[in-house]
Amino acid sequence: MAAARFLVSGRVQGVFYRASAREQALTLGLVGYAKNLPDGRVEVLACGSESAIEALERWLWRGPSTAKVTEVQREAWSGAAPKGFSTT
Repeated sequence: MAAARFLVSGRVQGVFYRASAREQALTLGLVGYAKNLPDGRVEVLACGSESAIEALERWLWRGPSTAKVTEVQREAWSGAAPKGFSTT
């Protein structure tokens, strides 16, 4: 199982970014989470197939129509895979 942690910058809080990311991740068969960070970014953890993670990464650059993404940073992640996909 592949895993990646993403830090998404721009107008990504208060625009249904987390809920939309969760919906997209579940459609792709991924587990993980999306959560707001105090600095205004959204952190997304995705675990599953590499092709699904890459598809999610492409979506993270777009986000929902109300978002304006300016940067997506990807980092390797090696922790235990969570169950389901939460928005905390």
